[in-house]
Amino acid sequence: MQRYEIATLSTTMGAAAKAAPAIEAFAGEGNGRLLGIFYADIGVLNRVLVLRGFDTVADYDAERERTLRASNPFGSAEWLTGLELEGYAPFPFLPPVETGSFGPAYEFRTYVLKTGGLEPTIRAWEAAVPARTELSKLTICMYGIDGKPRMTHIWPFSSVNERGQVRADSVAQGVWPPKGGPDWLTRDMQSTIAFPTANSPLK
Repeated sequence: MQRYEIATLSTTMGAAAKAAPAIEAFAGEGNGRLLGIFYADIGVLNRVLVLRGFDTVADYDAERERTLRASNPFGSAEWLTGLELEGYAPFPFLPPVETGSFGPAYEFRTYVLKTGGLEPTIRAWEAAVPARTELSKLTICMYGIDGKPRMTHIWPFSSVNERGQVRADSVAQGVWPPKGGPDWLTRDMQSTIAFPTANSPLK
């Protein structure tokens, strides 16, 4: 896929389950592919994260326009208190997102990059990912094409406890973080643990 989007829907309390079918229907009417619908459980709460993928830049642009102009974006206007759309391109060496049951605890982690930091970060990740993914699957790593220079990666785990153990093991084995990668990160970092809704293609 050439482009990805993470839509962050800030909602009223407990709205994720009600909004999920409407989100699925809205995505099905447009360009691109719905990859996941998640509700935030650790991090800022009352948020629904929607991951979509697009085969072409034109499809991505058309869907962004449709979403922005919609009077009822994601079919969820009655529950929305805010909406943020973030566009991404995948790290070029990674395969497209594969849907299926890999979670159910997904970590969305974003780092703002220092100026000029994208290319060295991609090279560092390309060297490190094969060994790291022997420990746990990577859903995707991608870089922002709008807003602040940033990268976001998504990892599935069977539980929050497994996430902690895998991260500890990766450091102890010297396979993570990517060598030289942290040199290009600012202190602007955030992480969310989210769980898929019942109708999410990623589980």
